[in-house]
Amino acid sequence: MNKHYEKFKNEIHEIISNVNLPDGKKVVEEGKALADTVKIGRTLFCEKHGVESEYAFKQKMKEEGTIMYQCQIGLDTWEETADALIKLYDTMEAEGYHMHRFGVCLERGMALPPEYRERLPRETGPRLEHEEDWLKLGQTVPMQPHMGDFMIGFPNSVSNTINALKAGVTTIGNLSQFIAFNIPGWTDIAYTTQETVKAIAILAGKRDRGTLLHSYLDDGVASLFNDHASIAGWAIIERYIVEELIGARLGHCFGGVAVTPEVRAAWVFALNDIYEGDCVGTMYYGDTISSNEDLTHNSAVAAQYLLWDIMAQLKCPTGHAMMPVPFSEGIRIPNLDEIIEIQKYARGIEVAARNLLPYTDFTKCYQIKDKIVAGGRKFAKALLAGLDEVGVDIEDPVQMLYVMKMANPRTLEDAFMQGPIDETMPNGRSPVFQTDVFSNTTNITYAISKSMASDDIQNINGERTVILASTDVHEHALFVMNSLFDEYGVKVVYLGPESNTTHIIDAAVSNNADAVAVSTHNGAALEIGELLINEMKERCWKGQVYIGGMLNQCVVGEQMPVDVLDNLREMGFSCNIEFKEMVREIIQSPLEISSNNIL
Repeated sequence: MNKHYEKFKNEIHEIISNVNLPDGKKVVEEGKALADTVKIGRTLFCEKHGVESEYAFKQKMKEEGTIMYQCQIGLDTWEETADALIKLYDTMEAEGYHMHRFGVCLERGMALPPEYRERLPRETGPRLEHEEDWLKLGQTVPMQPHMGDFMIGFPNSVSNTINALKAGVTTIGNLSQFIAFNIPGWTDIAYTTQETVKAIAILAGKRDRGTLLHSYLDDGVASLFNDHASIAGWAIIERYIVEELIGARLGHCFGGVAVTPEVRAAWVFALNDIYEGDCVGTMYYGDTISSNEDLTHNSAVAAQYLLWDIMAQLKCPTGHAMMPVPFSEGIRIPNLDEIIEIQKYARGIEVAARNLLPYTDFTKCYQIKDKIVAGGRKFAKALLAGLDEVGVDIEDPVQMLYVMKMANPRTLEDAFMQGPIDETMPNGRSPVFQTDVFSNTTNITYAISKSMASDDIQNINGERTVILASTDVHEHALFVMNSLFDEYGVKVVYLGPESNTTHIIDAAVSNNADAVAVSTHNGAALEIGELLINEMKERCWKGQVYIGGMLNQCVVGEQMPVDVLDNLREMGFSCNIEFKEMVREIIQSPLEISSNNIL
């Protein structure tokens, strides 16, 4: 028995020993009883296409070999979002293109009951505060609404699910967000788990009406695991919990952190295998990690993934809608014209994909699929056996989801990774097939480290302490910084994603930190800066603060968030500097720093 398995056993035992959870089977019964009180609305989309649900439409599209398309949209208010949807739909229809579905990027406050929402800094996206707002979701344009952000998986899961169903929304998520996301200031994970299971049970009670629980793997373990086989195993576990223990239908989404074309195609085939040939997925997300500030480069990235994603869907129909990422998304929140641009672009790529399909050899893709599915099945079987051995009731969905959320993903993968034994690896095994996230992070870190090597920067052996945190879900930059700081002997206190400003400065004070590095992306940068200043003044902490990411702020009267980089610099923050320069400053400077201007 290896040390990684022992660590797993100890961690899981501690998790289940320190919580009092309700009986999962009773929670499922409560959810199904609630389902009997809910009448699913009928959307303009279902009316237009003569179907009872989006699930039925997806089955039809699979049979016909039709490619579905989705866009993601969420301006500051529902009114602005609705206006944009109308323009999008009319523009595409006028040019002969069909838009099938839209994902609503809700503001994260929707995750909480209404009385708690004002405690959070407001981010980009609408809040649906009134019943009429919900009902308009399916009555604005004949595109089917998809709700996968801050719905199921959070404290307000049940209310959100009922409101969405009444509006005719039958695909709701996001199970992966339950696993990986935390709302700042909310700590009752047992309650969140109970409400999540109850909401999924509501979908189970309406399964015969075509309801589908959405899980975007990239929002969860696909960004955290090192091995595609481990991710496949996790997908198998999710399906077991949702379909066998609760009785709902699950649809997986993938793609955001996958770069290699043959791997993207392999995952379409893999999901079809995992669902025994009856996969009905939600959408297939475009590559979000290869873009940069060069729009021409980003268009080439989109051409590559769209070509392969569409060919894979034609080869193996799974019902996944194409979700092309606007060329500008890596730079700023895309505007409506940029969303329309990428949708038109994707239709052109579809023509090329159909022409190339007869001449494309998918042998390598199927070989990758075979490896990751076989490894995934072994991973899932071993993980279930391990949980059972420790004392988790693996037939109780509340216990299962609570443990899966509370467990450290690194602990789980280290204990159950299925690759070959390799003593040179930290966990003693090589991955079956390494993820692009870890390859990408390793390559970026190596390139920065190599460029620093000639500067003769010395390891300082713990003489500096840095807090690393993200105010939202974006974590990749933290991975790079963590590796670089570790290489140069900087002590890192890693808070990770969804950290609030109080937690960040508390950690800075309690660890006597020299600096804080904060990532923020979702239209609240100025508000985050102001909150940090208030916390620093209150706690009399005078270290340096680095803020990076997408530094913009939602402003009343503006359709898009406005750039606040200069504002933050005037407040005394060091903003959006290169990783190399940040490490150099922290290691070489006495840190008599600009944030002294704040205080």
